[in-house]
Amino acid sequence: MRQAIIVGASSGIGREVARLLLDDGWQIGIMARREEALLELKAEKPSKVEVEVCDITQETAPERLLSLIGRMGGVDLYFHASGIGKQNEGLDSKVEDDTVNTNVLGFTRMLDAAFNYMAVNRGGHIAVISSIAGTKGLGPAPSYSATKAFQNTYIQALEQLSNKRGLKIRFTDIRPGFVATPLIEGSDYPMLLDKTRTAKAIVRAVYAKKHICIIDWRYKLVVFFWRLIPNALWRRLDLGK
Repeated sequence: MRQAIIVGASSGIGREVARLLLDDGWQIGIMARREEALLELKAEKPSKVEVEVCDITQETAPERLLSLIGRMGGVDLYFHASGIGKQNEGLDSKVEDDTVNTNVLGFTRMLDAAFNYMAVNRGGHIAVISSIAGTKGLGPAPSYSATKAFQNTYIQALEQLSNKRGLKIRFTDIRPGFVATPLIEGSDYPMLLDKTRTAKAIVRAVYAKKHICIIDWRYKLVVFFWRLIPNALWRRLDLGK
Protein backbone atom coordinates (compact mmCIF):
# COMPACT_ATOMS: atom_id res chain seq x y z
CA MET A 1 0.00 0.00 0.00
CA ARG A 2 1.30 3.46 -0.92
CA GLN A 3 1.72 5.87 1.98
CA ALA A 4 1.81 9.66 1.83
CA ILE A 5 2.11 12.46 4.36
CA ILE A 6 0.57 15.80 3.50
CA VAL A 7 1.71 18.77 5.58
CA GLY A 8 -0.75 21.64 5.31
CA ALA A 9 -3.75 19.39 4.71
CA SER A 10 -6.34 21.39 6.62
CA SER A 11 -7.33 23.61 3.68
CA GLY A 12 -6.59 24.72 0.15
CA ILE A 13 -4.40 22.71 -2.19
CA GLY A 14 -3.12 20.40 0.52
CA ARG A 15 -6.63 19.27 1.42
CA GLU A 16 -7.55 18.73 -2.23
CA VAL A 17 -4.41 16.67 -2.88
CA ALA A 18 -5.11 14.59 0.23
CA ARG A 19 -8.59 13.75 -1.08
CA LEU A 20 -7.25 12.81 -4.51
CA LEU A 21 -4.65 10.49 -3.01
CA LEU A 22 -7.32 8.89 -0.82
CA ASP A 23 -9.46 8.28 -3.90
CA ASP A 24 -6.44 6.64 -5.54
CA GLY A 25 -6.10 4.20 -2.66
CA TRP A 26 -3.26 5.80 -0.71
CA GLN A 27 -2.92 5.54 3.06
CA ILE A 28 -2.31 9.12 4.18
CA GLY A 29 -1.04 10.99 7.20
CA ILE A 30 -2.26 14.57 7.45
CA MET A 31 -0.62 17.38 9.40
CA ALA A 32 -1.66 20.97 10.12
CA ARG A 33 -2.39 23.29 13.02
CA ARG A 34 -6.20 23.02 12.93
CA GLU A 35 -7.24 19.73 14.49
CA GLU A 36 -10.93 20.14 13.68
CA ALA A 37 -10.27 20.46 9.95
CA LEU A 38 -8.00 17.41 10.01
CA LEU A 39 -10.59 15.31 11.85
CA GLU A 40 -13.23 16.30 9.30
CA LEU A 41 -11.00 14.93 6.55
CA LYS A 42 -10.28 11.77 8.53
CA ALA A 43 -14.02 11.20 8.98
CA GLU A 44 -14.36 10.74 5.21
CA LYS A 45 -12.22 7.57 5.26
CA PRO A 46 -11.27 6.83 8.89
CA SER A 47 -9.30 3.65 8.23
CA LYS A 48 -7.13 5.36 5.60
CA VAL A 49 -6.12 8.50 7.51
CA GLU A 50 -3.75 9.21 10.40
CA VAL A 51 -3.80 12.66 12.00
CA GLU A 52 -1.04 14.71 13.62
CA VAL A 53 -1.69 18.27 14.83
CA CYS A 54 1.46 20.25 14.12
CA ASP A 55 2.73 23.81 13.69
CA ILE A 56 5.83 23.64 11.50
CA THR A 57 7.24 26.79 13.09
CA GLN A 58 7.66 24.89 16.37
CA GLU A 59 10.95 23.12 17.08
CA THR A 60 9.09 19.89 17.92
CA ALA A 61 7.58 19.67 14.41
CA PRO A 62 10.18 17.20 13.04
CA GLU A 63 9.56 14.91 16.01
CA ARG A 64 5.83 14.99 15.30
CA LEU A 65 6.49 14.16 11.66
CA LEU A 66 8.61 11.16 12.62
CA SER A 67 5.96 10.06 15.09
CA LEU A 68 3.36 10.13 12.32
CA ILE A 69 5.64 8.19 9.98
CA GLY A 70 6.14 5.63 12.73
CA ARG A 71 2.40 5.15 13.21
CA MET A 72 1.97 4.70 9.47
CA GLY A 73 4.83 2.25 9.20
CA GLY A 74 6.74 4.32 6.67
CA VAL A 75 6.24 6.93 3.97
CA ASP A 76 6.57 6.85 0.18
CA LEU A 77 5.56 10.46 -0.54
CA TYR A 78 6.15 13.54 1.58
CA PHE A 79 4.01 16.40 0.24
CA HIS A 80 4.66 19.87 1.67
CA ALA A 81 1.77 22.28 1.15
CA SER A 82 2.22 24.42 4.25
CA GLY A 83 3.01 28.06 3.57
CA ILE A 84 1.89 31.64 4.09
CA GLY A 85 2.25 34.92 2.25
CA LYS A 86 0.77 38.39 2.05
CA GLN A 87 1.27 41.58 0.13
CA ASN A 88 3.26 43.82 2.44
CA GLU A 89 4.39 47.02 0.78
CA GLY A 90 4.47 48.68 4.21
CA LEU A 91 6.97 46.07 5.41
CA ASP A 92 5.05 45.17 8.54
CA SER A 93 7.73 43.31 10.50
CA LYS A 94 5.33 40.69 11.86
CA VAL A 95 4.21 39.73 8.36
CA GLU A 96 7.81 39.42 7.19
CA ASP A 97 8.89 37.46 10.28
CA ASP A 98 5.94 35.08 10.13
CA THR A 99 6.51 34.43 6.44
CA VAL A 100 10.19 33.65 6.94
CA ASN A 101 9.50 31.47 9.98
CA THR A 102 6.96 29.40 8.07
CA ASN A 103 8.33 29.34 4.53
CA VAL A 104 12.02 29.07 5.38
CA LEU A 105 12.62 27.78 8.91
CA GLY A 106 9.57 25.53 9.13
CA PHE A 107 9.98 24.40 5.54
CA THR A 108 13.63 23.53 6.04
CA ARG A 109 13.21 21.57 9.26
CA MET A 110 10.36 19.52 7.80
CA LEU A 111 12.10 18.73 4.52
CA ASP A 112 15.29 17.81 6.35
CA ALA A 113 13.38 15.42 8.61
CA ALA A 114 11.69 13.77 5.62
CA PHE A 115 14.96 13.60 3.66
CA ASN A 116 16.90 12.07 6.54
CA TYR A 117 14.20 9.48 7.16
CA MET A 118 14.12 8.46 3.51
CA ALA A 119 17.92 8.41 3.35
CA VAL A 120 18.15 5.59 5.90
CA ASN A 121 15.04 3.74 4.81
CA ARG A 122 13.73 2.78 1.40
CA GLY A 123 13.95 6.18 -0.29
CA GLY A 124 10.86 8.02 -1.43
CA HIS A 125 9.48 11.12 -3.09
CA ILE A 126 9.49 14.67 -1.73
CA ALA A 127 7.10 17.12 -3.40
CA VAL A 128 6.82 20.79 -2.47
CA ILE A 129 4.38 23.53 -3.37
CA SER A 130 6.53 26.61 -3.92
CA SER A 131 5.34 29.30 -6.36
CA ILE A 132 6.10 31.19 -9.53
CA ALA A 133 6.67 34.10 -7.12
CA GLY A 134 10.18 32.75 -6.58
CA THR A 135 11.13 33.63 -10.16
CA LYS A 136 11.85 37.30 -9.42
CA GLY A 137 11.73 39.62 -6.42
CA LEU A 138 8.19 40.99 -6.14
CA GLY A 139 7.99 44.42 -4.50
CA PRO A 140 4.39 44.06 -3.24
CA ALA A 141 5.32 40.81 -1.42
CA PRO A 142 9.02 40.91 -0.56
CA SER A 143 9.29 38.11 1.98
CA TYR A 144 6.90 35.87 0.09
CA SER A 145 8.80 36.02 -3.20
CA ALA A 146 12.15 35.71 -1.42
CA THR A 147 11.09 32.68 0.61
CA LYS A 148 9.72 30.98 -2.49
CA ALA A 149 13.04 31.54 -4.25
CA PHE A 150 14.68 29.93 -1.22
CA GLN A 151 12.40 26.92 -1.56
CA ASN A 152 13.17 26.56 -5.27
CA THR A 153 16.90 26.57 -4.55
CA TYR A 154 16.70 24.36 -1.47
CA ILE A 155 14.85 21.51 -3.14
CA GLN A 156 17.28 21.68 -6.06
CA ALA A 157 20.19 21.45 -3.61
CA LEU A 158 18.62 18.48 -1.84
CA GLU A 159 18.19 16.69 -5.14
CA GLN A 160 21.85 17.26 -5.96
CA LEU A 161 22.79 15.99 -2.48
CA SER A 162 20.61 12.92 -2.92
CA ASN A 163 22.27 12.10 -6.23
CA LYS A 164 25.75 12.61 -4.78
CA ARG A 165 24.96 10.18 -1.96
CA GLY A 166 23.35 7.65 -4.29
CA LEU A 167 19.99 7.88 -2.53
CA LYS A 168 16.70 6.82 -4.08
CA ILE A 169 14.86 10.06 -3.28
CA ARG A 170 12.93 11.87 -6.01
CA PHE A 171 11.89 15.52 -5.91
CA THR A 172 9.12 17.60 -7.45
CA ASP A 173 9.01 21.38 -7.16
CA ILE A 174 5.44 22.51 -7.91
CA ARG A 175 5.11 26.18 -8.87
CA PRO A 176 1.49 27.27 -9.23
CA GLY A 177 0.27 30.69 -10.19
CA PHE A 178 -2.44 32.35 -8.11
CA VAL A 179 -4.84 29.72 -6.79
CA ALA A 180 -8.25 30.54 -5.32
CA THR A 181 -7.59 29.34 -1.75
CA PRO A 182 -7.96 30.95 1.71
CA LEU A 183 -4.31 32.06 1.44
CA ILE A 184 -5.21 34.87 -0.99
CA GLU A 185 -8.84 35.35 -0.03
CA GLY A 186 -9.92 38.98 -0.41
CA SER A 187 -7.05 39.87 -2.77
CA ASP A 188 -7.58 41.05 -6.32
CA TYR A 189 -5.30 38.67 -8.21
CA PRO A 190 -5.65 38.02 -11.97
CA MET A 191 -5.88 34.61 -13.67
CA LEU A 192 -7.00 32.75 -10.55
CA LEU A 193 -6.67 28.97 -10.77
CA ASP A 194 -9.30 26.57 -9.47
CA LYS A 195 -7.90 24.64 -6.50
CA THR A 196 -9.41 21.29 -7.52
CA ARG A 197 -8.06 21.45 -11.07
CA THR A 198 -4.71 22.61 -9.68
CA ALA A 199 -4.60 19.68 -7.26
CA LYS A 200 -5.30 17.24 -10.11
CA ALA A 201 -2.44 18.75 -12.11
CA ILE A 202 -0.18 18.43 -9.08
CA VAL A 203 -0.98 14.75 -8.57
CA ARG A 204 -0.33 14.09 -12.26
CA ALA A 205 3.05 15.84 -11.95
CA VAL A 206 3.96 13.75 -8.91
CA TYR A 207 2.98 10.52 -10.63
CA ALA A 208 5.02 11.56 -13.68
CA LYS A 209 8.01 12.28 -11.37
CA LYS A 210 8.52 15.74 -12.82
CA HIS A 211 11.34 17.78 -11.33
CA ILE A 212 9.62 21.15 -11.82
CA CYS A 213 5.98 21.75 -12.67
CA ILE A 214 4.60 25.24 -13.36
CA ILE A 215 0.79 25.40 -13.26
CA ASP A 216 -0.79 26.27 -15.67
CA TRP A 217 0.15 27.14 -19.30
CA ARG A 218 -0.65 30.83 -18.77
CA TYR A 219 1.78 31.03 -15.90
CA LYS A 220 4.42 29.19 -17.92
CA LEU A 221 4.22 32.14 -20.34
CA VAL A 222 4.33 34.63 -17.47
CA VAL A 223 7.47 33.03 -16.06
CA PHE A 224 9.05 32.85 -19.51
CA PHE A 225 8.61 36.58 -20.08
CA TRP A 226 9.55 37.52 -16.51
CA ARG A 227 12.88 35.81 -17.02
CA LEU A 228 13.49 37.80 -20.22
CA ILE A 229 13.15 41.15 -18.44
CA PRO A 230 16.60 42.52 -17.57
CA ASN A 231 17.13 43.11 -13.86
CA ALA A 232 17.91 46.77 -14.50
CA LEU A 233 14.38 47.16 -15.89
CA TRP A 234 12.72 44.79 -13.42
CA ARG A 235 13.92 46.88 -10.47
CA ARG A 236 11.94 49.85 -11.82
CA LEU A 237 8.69 48.03 -12.58
CA ASP A 238 5.56 48.96 -10.67
CA LEU A 239 3.86 45.67 -9.81
CA GLY A 240 1.24 47.17 -7.53
CA LYS A 241 -2.51 46.98 -8.10
